[in-house]
Amino acid sequence: MKKAISDYPLHRSERASNRNSNFNPSLNPNRNPKGRRILITALGTALLVQPLFAMAPALPGAAAVLSPVKTASAADAPATAQLTVVDQEMVTSGAQRIDYLWASTRGGKPVQANVHVIKVDLTNPYVKLNAMNGTPGVVTDRSSVMNMAQNSGAVAGVNADFFQTSSSDGSPMGAEITDGKLLTSPMQLSGMYMFGVTNDKTAVIDRYTFNGQVTAQDGAAFPLAGINQSSYTPESEGGTKSSMQSHVNAMYMYTSAWTDASRPADASYATPTEVLVRSGVVEQISEGAALPMTPPADGYILRTHGKAAQFIREHVAVGQTLQASYALQSATSGQSVDPASFAMMVGGHTILVSDGQPSSFSRSTASISGSTPRSRTAVGYAKEGKTVYVVTTEDSGTSGGMTLPELQKALVSLGVWKAVNLDGGGSTTMVDRPLGETSLVLSHPTDFGTTQRLVTNGLGVYSTAPKGDIKGIKASGSGTLFIGQPVTYTLKAYDTYYNPLDASGLTPSWSADKPLGSFSGNTFVPVKGGSANITVKSGTASDTMAVNVIGADQIAQMSISSNAAELSAGAEIFPVVTVTLKDGQKYTLPYESVKWEFNGFTAARSGDKLIIGSVNPGAEAGYAIARYDGYSALLTLTQGSSSTPVETFENPSSAITFASTAGVNGSVSVASGLDTNASQALNLTYDFNSGTTDTRAAYAVFDGGGSIAGTPTSISMDVYGDNSLNWVRAELTDAAGSKHLITLAKQVDWSGWKNVTADIEDPGKAIVFPVKLSRLYVASLKEGFDERSPQGSIAFDNISVQLPAAVEAPVTETIVMRLGSRKALVGARTLPLDTAPYMKDGTTYLPLRFVSDSIGGSIMFENASKRVSVLRAGKLVEMTIGSKDVINNGTRLEAQRAPIVQGGRTLVPIRLVAEQLGLKVTWDQTTKKITIQ
Repeated sequence: MKKAISDYPLHRSERASNRNSNFNPSLNPNRNPKGRRILITALGTALLVQPLFAMAPALPGAAAVLSPVKTASAADAPATAQLTVVDQEMVTSGAQRIDYLWASTRGGKPVQANVHVIKVDLTNPYVKLNAMNGTPGVVTDRSSVMNMAQNSGAVAGVNADFFQTSSSDGSPMGAEITDGKLLTSPMQLSGMYMFGVTNDKTAVIDRYTFNGQVTAQDGAAFPLAGINQSSYTPESEGGTKSSMQSHVNAMYMYTSAWTDASRPADASYATPTEVLVRSGVVEQISEGAALPMTPPADGYILRTHGKAAQFIREHVAVGQTLQASYALQSATSGQSVDPASFAMMVGGHTILVSDGQPSSFSRSTASISGSTPRSRTAVGYAKEGKTVYVVTTEDSGTSGGMTLPELQKALVSLGVWKAVNLDGGGSTTMVDRPLGETSLVLSHPTDFGTTQRLVTNGLGVYSTAPKGDIKGIKASGSGTLFIGQPVTYTLKAYDTYYNPLDASGLTPSWSADKPLGSFSGNTFVPVKGGSANITVKSGTASDTMAVNVIGADQIAQMSISSNAAELSAGAEIFPVVTVTLKDGQKYTLPYESVKWEFNGFTAARSGDKLIIGSVNPGAEAGYAIARYDGYSALLTLTQGSSSTPVETFENPSSAITFASTAGVNGSVSVASGLDTNASQALNLTYDFNSGTTDTRAAYAVFDGGGSIAGTPTSISMDVYGDNSLNWVRAELTDAAGSKHLITLAKQVDWSGWKNVTADIEDPGKAIVFPVKLSRLYVASLKEGFDERSPQGSIAFDNISVQLPAAVEAPVTETIVMRLGSRKALVGARTLPLDTAPYMKDGTTYLPLRFVSDSIGGSIMFENASKRVSVLRAGKLVEMTIGSKDVINNGTRLEAQRAPIVQGGRTLVPIRLVAEQLGLKVTWDQTTKKITIQ
């Protein structure tokens, strides 16, 4: 017998397939793919917008309570801003995911950012926070946040501490406590704060130092500098760097949490003497060399140097006892703290919020680009220390990231009493488990798209709840649909603790409240555009989600890209049809949603490709018209290939030399045998470490390369990537001597060969053709430099450009007509008109068929939609009777007047149509004469 389902929780919108889109629903319909009720109040209000506000804890199903707060003044932060609750959903009992849209101004211009929050109620007995590592309990195993969460069983998580990206071990800079055990001690750095949760489940943010000592059997003692720590340069309290590195004259303890062979890497400046201690007894001493082993689970290895090594020689011997003791000490209160009093702790950076107000930064933020909008991660808590806010801000798509002052104000508006900044930029990642799901999803797009940076540790949210009774069900599937594309939905279930339940025994039924399509079982096939609600029911339980079927009325532009296929029988074309909506969002249409019409040839569709059957005799050009819900785009095909080789490097057409920005080292060479590529390729090596400019670049310069004929639309090449995440570009020099930069890849996030294609366009200035390839280069910006490899090697091969299919317009004679006259002069011939030119509201209308025939175009009518189309010389202009919308080669335009029907004939605003087809129209007011030429 099924139990009643009540207290249905608020939902958030995102699902696994759509987590990398901007979630602002006004900008991206795909951000609400689950179509959840965004924030339902008792009166049904769908969205709450207020100035910066504090949000009181909300019960599932209840409205958030918003109250205004005063914003602190800061020179580089906006005076006013808004946070809008976009969506929210329970993750597990005691943890809730809330998404916000932050809107403000920056430099006098409007900006916005997505803010993701995991709100954790520490008073809930079934939720806890803990530190995460790639391998549980191992601090030297960098991993993605997703992998950390999966390996440790977390239901949500973010990246946490800063670490040295240049070090191979890269342990956390701050203290890490996992399950009450201190795994790393904090580095001696100025102003670094840490976040922890005590054993009584109270959140704490403070600065901590490490105090420890090792006592020999004879009673002599020596300070213990740290536990499981990388090599680094210590700082004084004021931030001044020490003249000595961390491990000089120092003793460090390494436990089984340190699995790297070196202890640590990059510490050759301090030749070690190491001591193996097991169960409190010295088992082995290695003078002047590291022990050939990793630390044991029942002991530790002491790494000593200088004065510390002298202490070992004078006071420690094999077989003797050795005792180690240590504690953390609050740098603000001076109080000694037993690490075992904490359930968990992770390190951070500067303090952000203190006593509910933006705080002065506790250390310089220059190295983390504090004044630059970026992705950010932070953690804070409410005044009572029992409500924790795990926060990320997104720098992706239309979400522009935040500066640290902006983040401070946003945290205050959330009700945060104290907060610390965690690692950000390319490290910022949030994962969580959607309600009813068993798997985690990437809920915050990283700076590298879906590629997650490997980080040192994370902050995880865990559920300790037992299995509960069924509480609710959920529909799972896409909320953005396309006509003709089958979409399969699944049913999920969750228990009284908001943890997933097996739903295989449920018997769901699916329905839609509007006739936009039909269900067959759990598969929905849309047949027309619009919005609807899909409902799933199982027994007394039900769930409703909104879906949006993209229709022609939402499209601003449709385009077709394809391989360089020529117009010949048997040729295979792989067209990709892309639509840009009026709100700016772009989608690739599924092939099932596109209908094709062919002019000048026949073709058959096979899955996602078109196969040309026969070509009309004498046809130099053929046209494939793609239609989606009647909206059209044109692909023009011509005889011969439209792809032109530029350089294969088998016999380079010009000398190629190396150049760079100041301080950057590297080389170029043409060689064969790279990986599995037996042909010659251009190799470019680079080393940015000594660079002195903000943007560091290494160039392969083509000295006197030849021009590329024609007006190419794109350039493609094979690129051998080094997974460096650096930027790869091409530079073109045009006929006027102007330089144009073409981005081939914003991040080289692959290894081995990959074909890349980029459009040849420069929004900043017009390109004067012909052009030549002048440079290929790899670059790294100052922003996020630490997130990319400073040195590496990439290669280029098989460079070609794609030329547009050129179709010459037919030679036409001048057409002269007069208002009210049913005769027209075409060249030297006088021809009759079915309908005379007609003026209405100051606009001249002409009979479309006569004009089209006279200029060598072809006309098509679609009676059901009242659509009329004119195809001429690679241009397709489509209009609808009574509508001002005009579609010109896939781009929607708005005319001043719509086509009309008069006397059974279609009349069109002639200036609009003729000029869209490349013709010139003149009007003589005195003689009422219209001339088209």
